[in-house]
Amino acid sequence: MERLWDVDPNAGFRRRLGKTAAELEVSRVDNDCPEIWELDNGDIAVVGRDATKRFADRLPPGMSVGPDERLVVIPGVMLRAAKPDIPDA
Repeated sequence: MERLWDVDPNAGFRRRLGKTAAELEVSRVDNDCPEIWELDNGDIAVVGRDATKRFADRLPPGMSVGPDERLVVIPGVMLRAAKPDIPDA
């Protein structure tokens, strides 16, 4: 069955949403930092810690992580800092 949405591998990175992890004092290194980026097709790319196995046995009802998906966690302060960059629906 074809998915209704899938990753567009041709999308490019348009802009960072919010501030860097270093600016928010949640990371001290550049190569090991959470990130939130808007892609040029409007999708969002998130770099965070893979917590799939840590949360797998306690996902809430109705939530699932597919075999080609990962549950990623970022510091809450990063999403809150990105709020001004995210348009309303």
